[in-house]
Formats: sequence, C-alpha cells, structure tokens
Amino acid sequence: MPVTRLALLAALVLLAAYVWATASRSGRAIPVPWDKLAHLVWYAILAGLLLLGLGRRAWPWVLAGTLLFAGWDEWHQFALPGRSAGMDDWLEDAFGVVTGILITHKIGRRFGLPDRPG
Repeated sequence: MPVTRLALLAALVLLAAYVWATASRSGRAIPVPWDKLAHLVWYAILAGLLLLGLGRRAWPWVLAGTLLFAGWDEWHQFALPGRSAGMDDWLEDAFGVVTGILITHKIGRRFGLPDRPG
C-alpha cells in the first residue's frame, strides 16, 4: 500500500476516533492550558496526513476542509454537556492546520514527496 493511501487511511481513522470520542464523552478531556496544545498538535497531524494522502498541491482543499471541520466541531460542542465552544479554540485549530501544511511542504520538498498522489 503506497504512503499516500496509508496517510489517507490514518487521517480517516484519526477523524473517526475523534468524532466517536467527542460524541460519547461529556466534560473536558484535557485540562487547561494543555487543551490548546492538543488542538494545535491534533490539527497539524490531521492536515499533514491529508496533504500526504492528497498531494502537496491540494493544500487549499486541505486548509478549507480542516478549517470547516474545526468550525463544525466548535459548533457541535454547544450541544454537548460540560463542553464549550470558542473562537480561541478554532484559532488554535487553524494555527495547527497551517503548521501541519507548512511542515509537510518542507518535509515534502526535502525528501522529494510527490506533489500529487501516486
């Protein structure tokens, strides 16, 4: 299985686990201030995996899709007991997405990863 397919599979597993975990849990899972770091790291990894799977030229789609998902997640938290939505969390998600895209581009250029999936 090529790296691109493995990256997409890992991204889908990560998304599925996240949606399942947030739907089945109430309250805060990660204490403040570590929750901000968790937002950044999780979205950086997700964006990086998607970019590896879809090709580095897909960065605008990865950016738009992950930011929309982050927005949906914050909106979804209004309905969860013990959770709260916030623009600060969405901004941390956005910072993670951009970080993941930039790191993946840098690594891709350094190691010759394809611009498009192979």
